Amino acid sequence: MAPRRARIAFSDSAAKQLEDLTSERELHTLDRTLVARSVDPEIGVPIPADGTRPKLRQYTDEIEDVRVLYFITALRTVVVVAYIQI
Repeated sequence: MAPRRARIAFSDSAAKQLEDLTSERELHTLDRTLVARSVDPEIGVPIPADGTRPKLRQYTDEIEDVRVLYFITALRTVVVVAYIQI
């Protein structure tokens, strides 16, 4: 049996960023990026922190020209903090 996929949620600021996406390419890139996060939330690299906040991770896909900042909750929900077209 395949492992359960992680649930994806968005911070308010990330949700606002996503509302501004309009092109098919941007939406396709977003979909591919979110699917990758749901299948393997640990795929990104940790961003150094002081330990008082959720441990942020970043994932950069240079082929899709996107960078995602996110953290993983104890219940394996991926919370997207920022979605950046590069």
